[in-house]
Amino acid sequence: MSMSLPDSPFKTHGGVNVPHRKNTAKVESAVLPPPDTVILPMQQHVGAPCVPCVKAGDHVLVGQKIADSTAFVSAPIHASVSGKVVAIQKIMLGGGQLVDGVKIQSDGKMEVSPDVKPPKIGSLDEFLKAVHESGLVGLGGAGFPTHVKLNVPKGKHVDTLIINTAECEPYITSDNRCAIEETDNIVNGLEAVKKWLGIHRVIVAVEGNKPDVIEKMTKAVANDSEVKVLTLRARYPQGAEKVLIQSCTDRRVPMGGLPADVGCIVMNITSTAFLGNYLATGMPLVKKRVTVDGSAIKDPKNVITPIGTSIRALADFCGGYKEKPKKILIGGPMMGVSVFNDEIPIVKQNNGILFFDEKEAHKMEPTTCIRCGRCVNVCPMHL
Repeated sequence: MSMSLPDSPFKTHGGVNVPHRKNTAKVESAVLPPPDTVILPMQQHVGAPCVPCVKAGDHVLVGQKIADSTAFVSAPIHASVSGKVVAIQKIMLGGGQLVDGVKIQSDGKMEVSPDVKPPKIGSLDEFLKAVHESGLVGLGGAGFPTHVKLNVPKGKHVDTLIINTAECEPYITSDNRCAIEETDNIVNGLEAVKKWLGIHRVIVAVEGNKPDVIEKMTKAVANDSEVKVLTLRARYPQGAEKVLIQSCTDRRVPMGGLPADVGCIVMNITSTAFLGNYLATGMPLVKKRVTVDGSAIKDPKNVITPIGTSIRALADFCGGYKEKPKKILIGGPMMGVSVFNDEIPIVKQNNGILFFDEKEAHKMEPTTCIRCGRCVNVCPMHL
């Protein structure tokens, strides 16, 4: 396989133009003050749920591990605020799953655990262990544990790291703001993956509707001949893993296969930024940048919030509701899930919360398929 860096993206089939509505792309992220309480679900990732290692009455500190699992495909969970564990209770996630959750009453101090220290890494195994201990999962929405993704199976050879900055969902700009605000962390994160996995080709894939991101990332990696910022056409679903790999490398992941089958690893840009910061500070995954937008919200913006904060607390921080939302989406309008109330907590993989009024929430009535074939023409997966 060629190790050259592409000058332009490769052709992919289909895709559609959707309204971007990136209303918050130019708005600096705001930091949410510590909420009164957080609820940390034990299932914030693909794989086995965690089991609490704290109990009601315990005092916890920011960054302290409060739950873990012995399963390989899982990721530990850490306290996002300092305070008192008041309950371990059932909590419903956005997708409707009922799971255990650790409820913490914040003391407002955000006191950091003494366990939070930069990891000492001298080998690939130590690097993968550190990534596991950080609690990192795919922050673009998938929630797949990152230490599993970076653990390349025996017999596979990975030569290309793709940093996914496509962010093709309408409204969502959390990755966009991360690229602008955490450029140094991104570079440090991708350099660490390069070093420990022995990768010599990195492609930072950005849709063409983000010129400020393209400019800033291009400057940041200008002195690294093994890293290329590649401008992609702004079409949905450009950020889908298999589509992105083909756009960047002209390789096609086989049906039922994984990116490693074609020599690639794909990491979300926010995941990469977190990794860079974690390796420097030791602070595990306890906060998340979330886009808060939609026609029912007064002051849309990206909010950096402790994980476990309620959706309602984010809405209140953004000025509250213009009117009672008719629909609340976790995620974007294309792939997000509709939730029934605003008390559901933010989890690791959430990147956007959208609140829509009656007019915007209205759905077109479904009609009978007339077999015109237009869906076949635009399907990027060749269905």
